[in-house]
Amino acid sequence: MMPDPKPSSDLDEVEARAAALQDRMAARRTGSADDSASPEPSAPRRLPLPPWQVPNTAVSRDIGRRFDQDDTPAPQTRRAVDDIDELAQKDEPAESAPPQEDWLPEPEQAGYPPQWPQGPPLPPPGWMLPPPPPGWMPPPPPDAPPANVGPPQGFRVPPPSLDQAQLVDRTRSVPQSGWRRALHRASGGRINPGESRKEREKEDLLALIRQPIAGDFRIAVLSIKGGVGKTTTTLGLGSALAMARSDRVIAVDANPDRGTLAERVSDSSTESTVRDLLSDPNINRYADVRSHTRMAGSRLEVLASEQEPAVSEVFGEADYRRTVDILRHYYNIILTDCGTGIMHSAMAGVLDLAHAIVLVSSPAMDAARSASATLDWLMQHGHSTLVREAHVVLSSSRPGSAGMKLDKVYEHFEARCRSIHHIPFDPHLAEGADIDFSLLNPQTYQAYLGLAGAVAQKFPRLRGGRHRQ
Repeated sequence: MMPDPKPSSDLDEVEARAAALQDRMAARRTGSADDSASPEPSAPRRLPLPPWQVPNTAVSRDIGRRFDQDDTPAPQTRRAVDDIDELAQKDEPAESAPPQEDWLPEPEQAGYPPQWPQGPPLPPPGWMLPPPPPGWMPPPPPDAPPANVGPPQGFRVPPPSLDQAQLVDRTRSVPQSGWRRALHRASGGRINPGESRKEREKEDLLALIRQPIAGDFRIAVLSIKGGVGKTTTTLGLGSALAMARSDRVIAVDANPDRGTLAERVSDSSTESTVRDLLSDPNINRYADVRSHTRMAGSRLEVLASEQEPAVSEVFGEADYRRTVDILRHYYNIILTDCGTGIMHSAMAGVLDLAHAIVLVSSPAMDAARSASATLDWLMQHGHSTLVREAHVVLSSSRPGSAGMKLDKVYEHFEARCRSIHHIPFDPHLAEGADIDFSLLNPQTYQAYLGLAGAVAQKFPRLRGGRHRQ
């Protein structure tokens, strides 16, 4: 064990002052001090000196080791001397100052708390904490959290968006027909081969037909030769559009020679015609127009033509423009079943307001030549844009082939028009009665969907709803 270094004169001064202060405090407690005339009976009990100020202790001896060789007191010793002086001043009773509180070292002082090599010293025997002041109450305990509140959790930064919540692996669509559907049903849904290529193509075609339209889209169905299926094509195309879309589709019979478009619809709720619509002064909403139309099972609405030949001749270009001006506010697609007279007065308004034309012919040589002549007439009368966007339909009115090379007919019209379509013979259409799409052959139904998809390719090209008036 190493000997303690010799204490310096400053250390003696520290010990002397500490001893004197301790004697004075002991004398005051016993009431025998000379400098205290009438001590306060209720003076608070003071704590003993800190261990680094008690002489002949390990702490005080450690302070002596910190002196330099030239007897210059270390900063720690100098602070100890200052603390004793300050404590002696506080110990002197003041006449006007209130009683001082118990002495406690300030935590902000440098070197506090001290680093005891053998742990902090124990309090002297019999020492107790001072009593609390009068009126002091302990603080209330913290409120217990509710039973349904769990422990606090750490803060977690949420993801930047909900894009991560999208499905990654989509299940295959349930097949709707064929052996794929039979296998799916027989396995109780455990085996799903998915849709076939033909079904996927049909879904893509329906998505094309369902494109939104800015305003209204007008389609003119025309032919200069009768008996080629013009009215049937109008109903087939309009029904395909109405069944695939969720908006309103209407077909107008503009045939001046007693058209039969309304007679192919089973709805007989009204006998109104286009003339009744034009003479009605109370057309302010869709319900007012609906009272003059008939609705097919495919949701296609039909506006009949005037049935009196003497009156129907009056229906001209001005009447047709008024009709379209009324319908365009309540319908998204307007089809017009034109008459065979291309030189008729109403045809000028039909061609001027149309966004697309469907030219109907039959797979016969004379009908094909008439359709080609119709395109020539349109080109010569300023409708070249309609010709380039035209859709030619070859509608078969009898079973079997017509004994002509259809591939050559396709090449001729494909070079002049946008598309060409063949509607096969269907016994249900040949009846000439009400058309029910559920009774059509699958090939006929697919052909009308293909025609509707070809027409729908122009839907997005209408700019901001600015149409020709």
